[in-house]
Amino acid sequence: MFISAGPSVFRYWYRSTFDFNYKYTMKFYQQLFENNRRWAEQIKQTSPKFFEELAKEQNPEVLYIGCSDSRVAADQIMGVEPGEVFVHRNIANVVNSNDLNCMSVINYAVVHLKVKYIVVCGHYNCGGVKAAMEPKDLGILNPWLRNIRDVYRHHQEELDAIKDSNERYNRLVELNVEEQCVNVIKTAEVQQSYRQTGYPRVAGWIFDLHTGELIDLKIDFESKLEEIRKVYNLDTGI
Repeated sequence: MFISAGPSVFRYWYRSTFDFNYKYTMKFYQQLFENNRRWAEQIKQTSPKFFEELAKEQNPEVLYIGCSDSRVAADQIMGVEPGEVFVHRNIANVVNSNDLNCMSVINYAVVHLKVKYIVVCGHYNCGGVKAAMEPKDLGILNPWLRNIRDVYRHHQEELDAIKDSNERYNRLVELNVEEQCVNVIKTAEVQQSYRQTGYPRVAGWIFDLHTGELIDLKIDFESKLEEIRKVYNLDTGI
């Protein structure tokens, strides 16, 4: 005989589950502050004036444009300290001229911080790139993922020729980084600053989650710049 659970049983189950999840989440939330206190104390012990110097100014050599994926922590994978890298992150490390957030970051990094390198870093197993490969309506994500789908369209012949789906996926991750590097080079700030000072240079990297290693795609910056200038020359000094 089947006995259905009444509303009171469901409410008890729901409330118990909610209380457990809430307590776990709050414990994790509070732990973040404890982690911060321990980290700050460790830094002060090894370098007493670290935060005093950090508060004065920032002089990063690199602008890092990466993915928002929680597994890819920019500072950690490069082994750098706070203040050494200027960071911008979004889904699938996209550089879109209509994204005022990203364009403002590039402007500030080049014009005011005068960074020497702009690195676009993607990673294998990128959820944003994978989502762009699937024929699904993803709502508000559609216009964002279209940037990556456009990359696929531009390189469709090469990608369709790759029979293994994982290899095709990884290759799209790489091509997406290359195309976003091109989008960085298209900006007026980068073109003008490079002519005047020789910097910044633009590089494309991949972070391999399986090995923890960074891979330099060795993008030919000068060649890309000359190619782009034929159509996207925004350097009024030339």
